[in-house]
Amino acid sequence: MPTTAILWLRRDLRLSDNPALTAALAQSERLIPVYIHAPDEEPPWQPGPASRWWLHQSLSALDQRLRELGSALLIRRGESLDVLRQLILETGATTVHWNRCYEPAMIARDSRIKQALRAEGIRCNSQNAALLSEPWELKTGAGEPYRVFTPYWRRLKVELAKLDDLADLDNRSTTPDALQPLPTPLETLRLEALELRPQIPWDQGLQANWQPGEAGARAELERFLSGPIGPYHEARDWPSERGTSRLSPHLHFGEISPRQILAAIRGRGIAAEVAEPFERELGWREFSYQLLYHFPHTPSEPLNPRFAQFPWRGGDTEPLLIAWQRGRTGIPIVDAGMRELWHSGWMHNRVRMIVASLLTKNLRLPWQEGARWFWDTLVDADLANNTQGWQWSAGCGADAAPYFRIFNPVLQGERFDAKGQYVRRWCPELARLPDQFIHQPWQAPASLLAQCVIRLGHDYPAPIVDLKQTRAEALAAYDQVKGST
Repeated sequence: MPTTAILWLRRDLRLSDNPALTAALAQSERLIPVYIHAPDEEPPWQPGPASRWWLHQSLSALDQRLRELGSALLIRRGESLDVLRQLILETGATTVHWNRCYEPAMIARDSRIKQALRAEGIRCNSQNAALLSEPWELKTGAGEPYRVFTPYWRRLKVELAKLDDLADLDNRSTTPDALQPLPTPLETLRLEALELRPQIPWDQGLQANWQPGEAGARAELERFLSGPIGPYHEARDWPSERGTSRLSPHLHFGEISPRQILAAIRGRGIAAEVAEPFERELGWREFSYQLLYHFPHTPSEPLNPRFAQFPWRGGDTEPLLIAWQRGRTGIPIVDAGMRELWHSGWMHNRVRMIVASLLTKNLRLPWQEGARWFWDTLVDADLANNTQGWQWSAGCGADAAPYFRIFNPVLQGERFDAKGQYVRRWCPELARLPDQFIHQPWQAPASLLAQCVIRLGHDYPAPIVDLKQTRAEALAAYDQVKGST
């Protein structure tokens, strides 16, 4: 009887450079690829609507690829340990392989499952498929986790220079040529039974902007390496341009690995000085995972404990939050970003920082509110990156800056969207305004607003806050916590 292994797929939805798949094929003759739908095992961070939409598309693409190789994706629903036990009984599997997840709830769950199955005589093997370095590997000279990015990046670069096994990752040599068919009969759910897609079709913008799956990830990488990586150090700041890699959702769902990205960069012979600004962003991703691993409380609590006492705005703040969520703040660059997010499930990184600064500094609303909204609406919602990004914006996370950073959204818009192309795309009611006023329509003369058919407070909202006044209030709030212990 052939030896059988279960390949438990989670957020590693690819066949190339999949360490768990490689290990399973090396140790067993027959493979059972399974996805277990168990969102209740991820409290309180179950996937949001945008992530569920992506997951459906990605699972469909993976199943199609497995079928092309002679197998198929088995889909089950229920508690993961119970499903694995049942599948072991049905198939006679002696080994379960998976790639590691690093969210606190996932670590605890996987540890319980590994302990339980091993006690029952089942071998369990887990691998690193998502990161360049395990989050527990790099430490400071004092043996502590890094809390500042720059020294972390210096150390990570040293480790990356030692990688000597990247040469074959870009030519798909790690993808199996064929797989054994699934034994019959094995029950599987139809993907539609997971109800991942919205019942009300609000996802047209997502469909128009994204191709989930391994093939989509490779196409996005090819687009990036064929052009935008050259001027990336500047173009990444221009929201009207497609100057970023847009690989973040593909990385989150494991449709491509950071190792594959590095291999592709090196395989193209791209100069180190050209590649480093982008590779540094991969470093930020690694740093975020390191922080989440060592400080598992940070998705809901500040890394810097002083900020637990930060005086957020009191009273009825719901209207302010809703205006921010809906892109109705009256601050054009912010509204453009929030509308892009709602339509496409994504937002340009420069604009993410701008909208987060307005929420946490000018509106003085808790960063957790922003993190939760991004979690629900981003296709690349990732607990490590989302947490780190929002804590950085709020000033309560890992940051060496000796000051309280407050972005001026008008100046940011004028600098990075000087011609107003981004704002005009997402706030078309402002399209007729000249560049001089596109980022601050409240400064335009009444005659010009009338000529452009814009009535502030009617066609486009008046600003919901005074930027200068609220900046001063935010700094005063910061003064209350910066000296505390």
